[in-house]
Amino acid sequence: MSNPEQQMKEMQEKLLRFLRNSAGRSKRGGGQFRGGPPKGSFKMGAAIVALGALGLGFSASLYNVDGGHRAIKYSRVSGVKPDIYGEGTHIRIPWLETPIIYDIRAKPTSIQSLTGTKDLQMVNIVCRVLSRPNQASLPEIYRTLGTNYDERVLPSIINEVLKSVVAQFNASQLITQRDKVSRMIRDHLTKRALYFNLVLDDVSLTHITFSPEFASAVEAKQIAQQDAQRAAFIVERAKQEKQSTIVRAKGEARSAELIGEAIKSQPGFLELRRIETARDIAHILQKSGNRMVLDSSSLLLNVTEPSSVENPKK
Repeated sequence: MSNPEQQMKEMQEKLLRFLRNSAGRSKRGGGQFRGGPPKGSFKMGAAIVALGALGLGFSASLYNVDGGHRAIKYSRVSGVKPDIYGEGTHIRIPWLETPIIYDIRAKPTSIQSLTGTKDLQMVNIVCRVLSRPNQASLPEIYRTLGTNYDERVLPSIINEVLKSVVAQFNASQLITQRDKVSRMIRDHLTKRALYFNLVLDDVSLTHITFSPEFASAVEAKQIAQQDAQRAAFIVERAKQEKQSTIVRAKGEARSAELIGEAIKSQPGFLELRRIETARDIAHILQKSGNRMVLDSSSLLLNVTEPSSVENPKK
């Protein structure tokens, strides 16, 4: 209940109490005035009644518009007036004019819709919008939609736009192209809401939920892709190992070929290798803690003796 109505009710109660008290006093004092009550008492009562009626009429002719609200007037004579009243206290004609107050602040609304994708997958989408009425069109909104305009318009247009936009995409595209889907839904909803004189400040898709069957299929597909990638990696590794083995074999063959050519052209090359091997064996035996007696010829340590390369047998 608004403040003017409360004031009116309080004034009516005070006036009724005053009239009851006046009537009681006149009954109690009836024996004192045999010729009837004095004429001054009637004038005083009439003045009080007139003053009370004037106060009631003044309080009934005022109404307040709070912050973030706008008001229009409905007249019993001319209907809805085109004037829009801002915040503050305004005057109306009691009984003849009725103020209708609208909240013009943005109000959130969440709508859940079950719709189908292009590949016939069912998806559950929750769309959240921030809506407010167009201030300049409040009289038209009251004529066509009333005060509960958001409950009449938003559920129908949101469901319609969601179904029409989602049907253009596959289920996987709703995830990979979510920005594009959200932008298309926002553009279509904004145009549809303007037709009903509603302004949408924000449109967002808060939840996208797929059916359990589709979620299981996506998980199985991801596992299969991981297995395929793992198998491709194993094949590639085998190819690399094969290639490295070929390269190594070619290197060893080339090395053997070079060694053979060096032995043919330079007989001292084999003697040099024998001396290097004898030196390595000597270093190993020197670091070893074991004590043993071995033939120097078997260990290639007889470097002072002439080799078979220098004195080949006939």
